Amino acid sequence: MSQEQQNLSPVEKIKLASDGLRGTLKESLQEQLTGALYEDDQALVKFHGMYQQDDRDRREERSAKKLEWLYSYMVRLRLPGGFITAEQWEGLHHIAGQHSTGVIKITTRQTIQLHGILKNHVKPTLQDFHTAGLDSISACGDVNRNVICSSHPKQSPVHEQVFAYADKLSQLGLPKTRAYYEIWLDEAPLTNKKEEEDPLYQDRYLPRKFKMAIAIPPNNDVDVFANDLALIAIIENNELKGFNIAAGGGLGATHGNANTYPRLATMLGFCDTEEKVLKAAYEIITIQRDFGNRSDRKFSRLKYTIDKMGVEAFKAELEKRCGFELEAPRPYVFTERVDYFGWQQNHEGKWYYTVFAENGRVMDTETLPLKTALLEVSKTRKANFRFTANQKLILSDILEEDKAVINEILERYGIRQHTENASSMRRNAIACVAMNTCPLALAEGQRYLPTLIGKIEPLLEKYKLGDDAITVRMTGCPNGCGRSYIAEIGFVGTSYGHYNLHIGGDREGTRLNTKYKEGIDEETILKELDSLLSLYSRKRKKKETFGDFVIREKIIS
Repeated sequence: MSQEQQNLSPVEKIKLASDGLRGTLKESLQEQLTGALYEDDQALVKFHGMYQQDDRDRREERSAKKLEWLYSYMVRLRLPGGFITAEQWEGLHHIAGQHSTGVIKITTRQTIQLHGILKNHVKPTLQDFHTAGLDSISACGDVNRNVICSSHPKQSPVHEQVFAYADKLSQLGLPKTRAYYEIWLDEAPLTNKKEEEDPLYQDRYLPRKFKMAIAIPPNNDVDVFANDLALIAIIENNELKGFNIAAGGGLGATHGNANTYPRLATMLGFCDTEEKVLKAAYEIITIQRDFGNRSDRKFSRLKYTIDKMGVEAFKAELEKRCGFELEAPRPYVFTERVDYFGWQQNHEGKWYYTVFAENGRVMDTETLPLKTALLEVSKTRKANFRFTANQKLILSDILEEDKAVINEILERYGIRQHTENASSMRRNAIACVAMNTCPLALAEGQRYLPTLIGKIEPLLEKYKLGDDAITVRMTGCPNGCGRSYIAEIGFVGTSYGHYNLHIGGDREGTRLNTKYKEGIDEETILKELDSLLSLYSRKRKKKETFGDFVIREKIIS
């Protein structure tokens, strides 16, 4: 046993003593003197798809009055590939209104989360989700999280075949414990505990979260290399030949700790059958389970395991566990990283409309009744709902004869105008939740980025760059939930109102950016971008992107 295995972190000890992730959650829920869970249960509840949070806007006020912080819970759904039916969306709409803030949040993991759920509403929320055929199992915690996949069926005639792998991988990575069903759905405990023995996670689970993504070239809409496990579909003559497999991506870091870093996944090889693909994915998880750092969570993601072992040693261990060798990676090309806004038609003749929901927030405002419009769409039962990994929503699988009905709703509520009039930069931007609920946030994210983009857009017009889809992303801390490190322009929060400015990612999502300025405020951000965009407009080559330009000009090295 290694030294780091002997010196387990507190979270590791909690998992081992948790009785299959049960802990004392039942007792915590019944404690009415506090809105919080017992301390150990705050770690365990993540495995059930939720986080304990508080309203950070009201901390100071409540502390001054000697009141407990205003605790609530964020619940995140497990939606492999980001698909739900119209019936499920209608149910989600009402669950959000009854139990949460009412805002439906589309995440960068291609799923939905609800915020502001009080402790006595958590169990009813999960039971209502269950009634709608939805669950939050493994949406958070040190397990395989929501599996994401290229979202638009227009992407390829074999999209459905590729998309099916999201559910297969999700099922592969589900914990065997029945704790979720016992605690939240009141199912009777198993009489024979051997039935929930878990050969994948054992009683340790993983050292940290594990993320999978599936991309269909030429569109890298899922930022596939930012994931622990990256699958790239190899399609020839409209036939799925298999998947290139890469591993070790992850964008989280810690300010001031140079030993932590964002990393893109390393290509390992190619698998040509479903059996081999699933076996390789399974064994990559087991290697991380057995070799990952369990003493310091800052270094416990798969990227650090691979870098510590070395890529060749990691690949050799993988092939040993799989019982077969990976083939050489097959050729592929990424040429874009986009959501297809507006009306699109796929090979079957079905129609799809991608809606711009800024930073994934679905709600009604005085000027845009988005939530109401989508409820009305759902009630027609003429469209399914798909989510992109860029916080957008696709009204999908619409028959030709039903397109006019959906289009009328979109136009009546101003959704088409809102979507099609937004600037390219605004439509492609991503921000994490950050303030006021994320406990890790150092600065604003989704509440501030729309305002900042509103101040950048005049600069784009000034330099005739209004149609340039420069990728902009913002995170309130260095953990990377908004994938700032893989944007052409990335903002990483350092303190309230201050951000590190990163530039130089490529538009296809295959290159990390570089920190350009540290801890700067809005005035300085706009000044720096004014200068950079001026240079870009004057000196760029034909079709050259902003990220490629700042590297060619050696603005960053």
